[in-house]
Amino acid sequence: MTRLLTHLRHVDLAVPDYEKQLDFYAGVWGLTQVAEDSGISFLAAEGSPEQYVVRLRRAEEKRLDLISYGAATPADVDTLAERLLAGGVELITRPGTVDTPGGGHGFRFFDIDGRTIEVSADVATRTHRRVEEKESIPVRLSHVVVNSPDLDRTRTWYEQHLGFALSDSLASPHMGEVMHFMRISNQHHSMAIAKGPHTSLHHISFELRGVDEYMYGTGRVLRAGVRKIWGPGRHLAGNNTFSYFLDPHGNTVEYTTELERLDEDSWHPHVYDFSQPEVTDQWGTANAMSEIVAKESFNDVDRGCFTAPPV
Repeated sequence: MTRLLTHLRHVDLAVPDYEKQLDFYAGVWGLTQVAEDSGISFLAAEGSPEQYVVRLRRAEEKRLDLISYGAATPADVDTLAERLLAGGVELITRPGTVDTPGGGHGFRFFDIDGRTIEVSADVATRTHRRVEEKESIPVRLSHVVVNSPDLDRTRTWYEQHLGFALSDSLASPHMGEVMHFMRISNQHHSMAIAKGPHTSLHHISFELRGVDEYMYGTGRVLRAGVRKIWGPGRHLAGNNTFSYFLDPHGNTVEYTTELERLDEDSWHPHVYDFSQPEVTDQWGTANAMSEIVAKESFNDVDRGCFTAPPV
């Protein structure tokens, strides 16, 4: 299948305590509020040309509103929409003008688990800057991980309909496969699918400039009193660093850096046994992976599935 997606643009969240969530992301987490309108805020990463990487919306119930990906051209957006329609995928909107900062040409649809996905092209780039040494704020959005009660069904859907490729998987002798790392470029993963008891957001990951900035950021968030779930450490799959925290509404967010770039022509997926400590954390510096750590990332049931969010 011809790959039409290019990168991850933004992740949109709905939250009941909008002010508290906004204070977190625009404050201690290090994003920049670039626009606000009637209970909706758009937050950018200083080093990213994307107009925003997180959108927050005031709502009565917590939910994942949508995940947005980029395409190279409007023609690719149209081609993907026709491909999805032919494959029986339910579209929420047809390709047209995107009415959010930066504009563009895009459309929305439901994935196999009922999440709203957006694909767009021709979005105006944001004036951004180089993040400096020891500046412990996100450079860009790195990846998103979702929970699915049917791991392989979700993986197959993303491969068949959106052109994602499998990079690696995590498994154990007692649980079988529990996570698939999926890519749309030579970046090891732009998304991953975790085996969970229900459909929900697992975590959102933000890339920092380097290991030093990642450690400064981890320490800064800890000193702010934010609850740390896991880390600091370095995974084997993807070879990236990790520090996981909970935002005020219980969504897991990650600081990371140095996510692996693959030679796609020669890469073959591995199945790593995550019961081995060096798989979950090569450094051995993080708290041990446990059922408690895993359950934090199951998150609440996402009741927004198969309901299109407001624009």
